[in-house]
Amino acid sequence: MVTSPSLRPHRPRLRVVYFGTPGFAVPPLQALLRSRHQVVAVVSQPDRPKGRGQRTAATPTKELAVLCGVPVLQPTRLKDDVFLAQLAALRPDLGVVAAYGRILPDALLALPPLGMINVHASLLPRYRGAAPVHRSVIAGDAETGVTIMRVVQELDAGPMIETATRRIDPDETSVEVERGLAELGAKILVGVVDRLADGPVTEIPQDHARATYAPKITRAEGSIDWSLPAAAIHNLVRGLQPWPLVSVSLDGVRCAIHTTSLLTAVPPGLNPAVPPGPNDVQTAAEPGTIVAAAGDMLTVAAGDHRLIRIVGIQPEGRRAMTARDFLAGRTVSAGTRLLPP
Repeated sequence: MVTSPSLRPHRPRLRVVYFGTPGFAVPPLQALLRSRHQVVAVVSQPDRPKGRGQRTAATPTKELAVLCGVPVLQPTRLKDDVFLAQLAALRPDLGVVAAYGRILPDALLALPPLGMINVHASLLPRYRGAAPVHRSVIAGDAETGVTIMRVVQELDAGPMIETATRRIDPDETSVEVERGLAELGAKILVGVVDRLADGPVTEIPQDHARATYAPKITRAEGSIDWSLPAAAIHNLVRGLQPWPLVSVSLDGVRCAIHTTSLLTAVPPGLNPAVPPGPNDVQTAAEPGTIVAAAGDMLTVAAGDHRLIRIVGIQPEGRRAMTARDFLAGRTVSAGTRLLPP
């Protein structure tokens, strides 16, 4: 029997305050805005200078909130009495956090009666911390996911409410993986908020003994150690995007490497010194040495005698380009060493 709308039981509508700043936080916010719940405010980090012109730009979540007519708060101090009073006046039932970028103090966590939940871009307890997507890609993981968890004072250590997994393809960059995880988080978030509104939910404590950490990415990590295996170098290139990117010095010119691939067949004209196996190309060249530089083939020796192919590259002060365009504009000789930038 179909229940008429007038006879359907009332489902609570929560007042939600949303904490999020970068692009990752936009899809979950969009999902909440489409839900039955009311987003009473978006809390974002302050606007900051961006790009070459260093013009102050609104954060991605602020842009969406303004477009949808949702109030935006951008405190410089989360313990500020004025900010806390503003939030209390909104009478939020629940707080939702997605890549806000700052630790929330106890006074803030205690404000909503239903507490706060976080959309975290890893399968906890793995990769707690600031850069879970980048660290997962750099590690060469084949799978990652999203965890909706309860926010507690200890970093990303709260009990888990919902998880969802996602495959990482071998050539995907951290940008692509993060975009996919943001959409995945958006899909499961509203269901969790609905369950919190309807009654108590099961929360599973994390196994803290299995926790790993994902510290913030630094610029220094963009310098390649060519003695590493080819797969590790490829994963580093994939993981250090969109910043800081892997960089090298080629004939005195600093170049950012945007895209690489692992060679799995012998390209025409390339005769590796060590006969390749059925699925890879090998070389006796020293790590960091250019083995081939012709057409669209720009290959470099790695520490395991395998070859990395540079597919996309950007000389300093120029646009990003393909290896073919790069080689067409300059003479690069086989045997040249790629040096730290």
